Amino acid sequence: MSVRRNEEAVSRFVERFAAQLTEAGMQRMASRVFAQLLASDGGAMTSAELGEALRISPAAVSGAVSYLTQVNMVSREREPGSRRDRYVLHNELWYETFTRRDQALTLFEKTLREGAASLGTHSPAGARVAETAAFFEFLQHELHCLMDRWRDHRATLDLP
Repeated sequence: MSVRRNEEAVSRFVERFAAQLTEAGMQRMASRVFAQLLASDGGAMTSAELGEALRISPAAVSGAVSYLTQVNMVSREREPGSRRDRYVLHNELWYETFTRRDQALTLFEKTLREGAASLGTHSPAGARVAETAAFFEFLQHELHCLMDRWRDHRATLDLP
């Protein structure tokens, strides 16, 4: 059974969520393209479909998907039997995004620990850098626990 969508309401959602993503630091056009993909039933759209839905130029779509591909939020797939590309949201998008953040936290922590040792952990700067490293270590541990709890919780949800 197909559910009829209120395209005006969908458009308002896309723009509202895109504005929030932009406010959080994502590029404006990338935010709009990402929100549109998220709101699409298939989680995938062609460049032409994105341009039409968002009323933006092919160049704007191209720049946005380049950014989203670079940060691993979408991937490019060839449309079967066509030369057109489709842009696809990754499965478990948020989990993957936070996992990548975890990798960055590991790198930050390592560099900060080395920096604290170079500065001397008893100097004011060394102590400050060591505390920052400890914060990232704590954050990373909590993130692992949180993601484990999310997987357990997601299994209880009535989602497709």
